[in-house]
Amino acid sequence: MAETAAAGGGGQGPAPAPAPCEEGAELAAVIGATVPTGFELTAAEEVQEKLGSASRISRDRGKIYFEVPAGSLPQVHRLRSVDNLFVVVQEFKDYQFKASKEDALKDLEDLVKKLPWSNPLKVWELNNSLKKRKSRRKKLSAQRAASREKLQEEGEQQGSEPKGTSREEASAQSSASVEPTHDRDTGEPQAAEAQNGEEEQEEDAEEELQEGPGSEAKAGTRVLKFRVTCNRAGDKHSFTSNEAARDFGGAVQEHFQWKADMTNFDVEVLLNIHNSEVVVGIALTEESLHRRNITHFGPTTLRSTLAYGMLRLCDPQPTDIIVDPMCGTGAIPIEGATEWPSCYHIAGDNSPQAVKRAANNICSLLRKQESKESSTAPGIALDIIQWDICNLPLRTGCVDIVVSDMPFGKRIGSKKKNWDLYPACLLEMGRICTPGTGRAVLLTQDKKCFAKALSRLGHIWRKGQTVWVNVGGLHAAVYLLRRTWERAEERRAFW
Repeated sequence: MAETAAAGGGGQGPAPAPAPCEEGAELAAVIGATVPTGFELTAAEEVQEKLGSASRISRDRGKIYFEVPAGSLPQVHRLRSVDNLFVVVQEFKDYQFKASKEDALKDLEDLVKKLPWSNPLKVWELNNSLKKRKSRRKKLSAQRAASREKLQEEGEQQGSEPKGTSREEASAQSSASVEPTHDRDTGEPQAAEAQNGEEEQEEDAEEELQEGPGSEAKAGTRVLKFRVTCNRAGDKHSFTSNEAARDFGGAVQEHFQWKADMTNFDVEVLLNIHNSEVVVGIALTEESLHRRNITHFGPTTLRSTLAYGMLRLCDPQPTDIIVDPMCGTGAIPIEGATEWPSCYHIAGDNSPQAVKRAANNICSLLRKQESKESSTAPGIALDIIQWDICNLPLRTGCVDIVVSDMPFGKRIGSKKKNWDLYPACLLEMGRICTPGTGRAVLLTQDKKCFAKALSRLGHIWRKGQTVWVNVGGLHAAVYLLRRTWERAEERRAFW
């Protein structure tokens, strides 16, 4: 403790680190995750629910920390509320920076030699091997899908029965092509491909843990390339982010004898500085996990992680009908249909281009499902429609939840138009929502206009919760509204 405190320039020392991994014990890791600002509690709830781990929310907004066994890394990557993941090397709660720039940067350089790099690097190696195996499985799935298409084409050609081929021969050929997909003893279709895919993934993780992560590095035939990324917030530092990254990176290079490369790197070392809080980590994701559903982007595409947070806020229940009346590229309904398949999702927009983009994104998701090991894709409970938000073709009171990203009045529409659009939207949403139990989760940056519209429609909607979020640098809000028992009146002008 005294040594690390000295490295911090006389601070209170680091936060407790996981105990060293004894022989035979399972490797543990403290994982840091960046999440949409304002939805830290939502992310913590998901981690507790799916991984059984308690999370700690950082003072630096948009980050949470939790400890898991290294074998749980595949499940960590499947979290829906996190953008980026990293394994924590060391965390300092109250790092005291020296007053002069030279002394402060020298302390950061000296810190590199005193950090517990061993276990975090083992976690990084395990994560890297899992990513490689996932890439191989994707390639194998694509080959299987291509083989199935080829078999189907051949089957169609055989079905035409050329004149020189008898029906018995055609039947025998057809039976031969189908036979491998059935169990010879029971005659029942096998789910071998899907099961094998899951078994292979489990076996891969078990083998990697048994062999010991680091076998890849021990075989080490090449020098790793790395870069250091510094994220700094606070006005009491005597140095810039670039200066911290440069000097810290120089010490890392000297310590590990790695090669610096800012673009084509193997390892990304993170130096996160928020006032007096310092966290050193190693990135586990190459790109943000929010890039999972959308392939056709619009001018204002919502991140899938933010869409998940909005949906979770309204607590969907099985058989709920969930509507996004201004769906844009379809980020919200696609995320909803993926994570809550027992609900029925309806998406719509007045723009034909937006509807086309959303439809293309749905098709991409279906193709992604079909390319997996299972030969039959279940499909998704989602429909896309072009409509007028102020005159929805839906029965009064038939919808349980409305979730939508409303126009901010910047890239789409205008603030002036929002003064008419917002009250009309809220009135129509109130009409289609079930009185008493219906709810709406709406995202907007035009908070003044939304508050005025909501005040005029207080007999239909009651504000339950507000979550302040950052959307592309804009200070926005997510409102949870609850439908009253009052009957919604017909649309009328308010101003």
